[in-house]
Amino acid sequence: MSTAQTIGFIGFGAMASRMAINLKKAGFATVAYTPSGKGGDDHTAFLPSPADVAKTADIVLVCVPDDAALSASMYGPQGALAGMPEGGLLLNTSSISPEAAQTLLDAGEKQKISVVDCPVSGSTPEADSANLVVLAGGSEEEMARAKPVFDAIGRLTIHAGPAGSGARLKLVINGIMGAGLAAVAEGIAYGLAAGLDRSMLFDALDEMAVISPHHKRKIKMAKAGDFSPQFPTRLMQKDMRLLMNACARLAVPTPTMAAVTQQLSLTRRAAADADYSALIGVMENIVANDP
Repeated sequence: MSTAQTIGFIGFGAMASRMAINLKKAGFATVAYTPSGKGGDDHTAFLPSPADVAKTADIVLVCVPDDAALSASMYGPQGALAGMPEGGLLLNTSSISPEAAQTLLDAGEKQKISVVDCPVSGSTPEADSANLVVLAGGSEEEMARAKPVFDAIGRLTIHAGPAGSGARLKLVINGIMGAGLAAVAEGIAYGLAAGLDRSMLFDALDEMAVISPHHKRKIKMAKAGDFSPQFPTRLMQKDMRLLMNACARLAVPTPTMAAVTQQLSLTRRAAADADYSALIGVMENIVANDP
């Protein structure tokens, strides 16, 4: 008889499925629910509802794309909260608004369920190699309970503060990430329009210390014209929108990130499911078609 803890996934997309592989390597069992009813592998059973997953699992891990998906999977008679016992642990790795995170925390508290907001920083390559950075908000006791899961999926866990802090830190990080990519895209656009050799330009940027390893990876993708989704544009634009809403509530002026949000809205229209580095391709196309 197995004594392994079971992790119940709510959402089993590109990131969650990779987390599941690393959790299984660490000795956990997995079950999952996805709204499409599709997915799964030889070692993950798919169940018909979030409540069924919660009833089966020792720990519930949520990985859904936005506030609406979170609400649909958490609440109501078939939601995960309906299936969780008192004292249960729910790890929310989704990138969502601070308001949605707070609503889930409040609902969990009413049921005496520990809810940890723990979005992750990193894309599919980091999920593959268990090199994600977990951005967690919760108590020290909750961190200790979640540690074996976090250690299996990531290289580092940052305890951002009390519940809700992880969701806020994720918006900070993704806002900076988006703004950095936009600066790279604009610089490349100028270089190309000014007549610099394309291969030389892309290769030169890859050698520059001022450009992060993450953005160097995006430059390589753009040079090859391969925008296979590691972090889809639609999700990056969503995170920028959440950041803009959160900043407006606190009257924090963020004009640079507001402009980046508009650029990513344009890119989402052109390539919603491509990697968000498609913004580089959009800018290159603009200058290539300059009369």
